[in-house]
Amino acid sequence: MLSEEKLGMRIREIRKAKGLSLDKLAQLTGFTKGYLSKVENSDKAPPVSTLVVLAEALGTTMSDLFGEETPHRTLSLVKKDQRRLMARDGTIFGYSYETLAHTYLNKHMEPYILTIPAQSTSAVFQHKGEEMLLVIQGSMHFHHGDQEYLVEEGDCIYFDSGIPHYGLAMNGQDVKCVMVILVS
Repeated sequence: MLSEEKLGMRIREIRKAKGLSLDKLAQLTGFTKGYLSKVENSDKAPPVSTLVVLAEALGTTMSDLFGEETPHRTLSLVKKDQRRLMARDGTIFGYSYETLAHTYLNKHMEPYILTIPAQSTSAVFQHKGEEMLLVIQGSMHFHHGDQEYLVEEGDCIYFDSGIPHYGLAMNGQDVKCVMVILVS
């Protein structure tokens, strides 16, 4: 499991190697300098959407943010027991993300198993690109812009992630989804 501390240190290392100040990175991402400092100092566990924006602003990949230095491959097989949790106990919203293709570098998509806890709150996400969610366990109310959808086990949604969006678990049960984010 990748620790939040190591992730924050890696983001700082890449930012400095690119010659970017926190102010400049804040301008490039739209995040505040204070928030970015908390991410780098491991005071905030960033959600995937934040990591996508950071990777793009830093001119790198999510794999590079995680310090995954493996040779280029043309195929990635990640066994169930080889998945990695992205951050301790998920993000500050309680979500957790398990990597599904962390051994494949320079991906155009970022696939994960996303778990939305039963007691989740409306943490709103918005980032450049497109996203797909395939519900493999549970049901949720999914909000996209001003629309709300009932998404049940087996249902798949594909959407413009530049529009504010979030999911809320239903029936007091966690929701598990296969999530794919298009990153380029």
